[in-house]
Amino acid sequence: MKLPFSHSEFLDVFGAYNAALWPAGAVLWIVTALLFFKWMWARQADSRAVAVLLAIHWGWSGLAYQWVFFRSINPAAGLFAGLFIVQAVFFAWLALAPERVQFTLARSLRGSLAVALVAYALAYPFVGLAFGLRYPRMPTFGVPCPTTILTAGLLLVTSGAPRVINIIPIAWSVIGGSAAFILGIRADLALIVAGALLALQTAVPRILGSNSAA
Repeated sequence: MKLPFSHSEFLDVFGAYNAALWPAGAVLWIVTALLFFKWMWARQADSRAVAVLLAIHWGWSGLAYQWVFFRSINPAAGLFAGLFIVQAVFFAWLALAPERVQFTLARSLRGSLAVALVAYALAYPFVGLAFGLRYPRMPTFGVPCPTTILTAGLLLVTSGAPRVINIIPIAWSVIGGSAAFILGIRADLALIVAGALLALQTAVPRILGSNSAA
């Protein structure tokens, strides 16, 4: 696949993004980590809080990263930004009707996979460092790929949400996952796994087992 930008240009975009917006990324990481640990402790997340957080993640990735920065080297980023905003609207809609959806963490295969994906999303910047990338020219928390991994983990244990809400995260797992091979961003290999699990959850919900205690 021929990309309209080089590996170096791709990392330069992250360098500019991180230099300009790192405080917002740090705050987003802290808030997400606090909600995750509360979820682990209580096993039942505040549905409105989770939906609002995911809406912020997708809106931020779409506007702050895709539209403002990535569009400078990739004309398709305008379309990507639009898709991310649509996904943010989906989650905002769920936040307005929290009784329709539950994020329940059970001791089950599905629950374990969800925890692993959310934990990986939080560890994503450190995984990039472990694979040899150097800050600030590297993807960090709050950009599209860790946002998608985080979302996939939460959607694995979601009940009451329409399946259409899974489509854009699955699509981005394919688009963004290509970076693991084409651009050598090895931390994004987990994005492919996350997308595959979410696709199974969408197409054949029973294949991952129930989200209930064993």
